[in-house]
Amino acid sequence: MAQSTAFSLCNPEGLYDPSPNAYSHLAEVRPGSRLLAVAGQGGEDAQGRLAPDFEVQARQALANLRLALAAKGAGLGDVYKLTLLIVDHSEPRLRQWVAEAQQAWAGAMLPTCTLIPVPRLALDGMLIEIDALAALPA
Repeated sequence: MAQSTAFSLCNPEGLYDPSPNAYSHLAEVRPGSRLLAVAGQGGEDAQGRLAPDFEVQARQALANLRLALAAKGAGLGDVYKLTLLIVDHSEPRLRQWVAEAQQAWAGAMLPTCTLIPVPRLALDGMLIEIDALAALPA
């Protein structure tokens, strides 16, 4: 995945390396960029069904994010900020998320990210929701 021309990501010296946890510390959006805000995407399939497994829902939520971005000509490489809402967050769930994110971004620098543990989400059985901000060249 090529680095975006609409923004840059970095990890400033003096801060720990966040890449093992699948995020970057800082994003700078260039002036004149076209911004997209993607509502929280969960792990439901096109029929609204949710798998009981966190890893499957995380993968589906990323697929849903890709579909939403594609509607405006964007892709995961255009995302500079994520907010993750995870039900019953744990270190094992974090490791599963990291594996899915690293695969999705295919070795590219990952967006900035805030992970928020929550007791539940909008739908019964929903385990993850991904909110995203993306930038495209004007």
